Amino acid sequence: MNDELHILRAIELPQAFDALDDRIMSGLAVCRREAVATRRLMALAAFVSLGTGAVVGSAIPQTAVAASPLSPFGPVSALAPSTLLDTQ
Repeated sequence: MNDELHILRAIELPQAFDALDDRIMSGLAVCRREAVATRRLMALAAFVSLGTGAVVGSAIPQTAVAASPLSPFGPVSALAPSTLLDTQ
């Protein structure tokens, strides 16, 4: 084992290993910038979506209609299963 370690110590490293740390650090910096940009873009998309919903919701006024109470003794609903399955 010691002989193999002496052989490895005598071998010269490729020049690409000298720049490996710089490439890794620059790749991490790019990933960090992309993550920040993605968060900002998602916040902008949420703001635009919320704003668009508020504008459209307030631009189309609709009259409020009270819902009829659900009761088994009340009038027959048009959406009751017995009327939906009726063939008439």
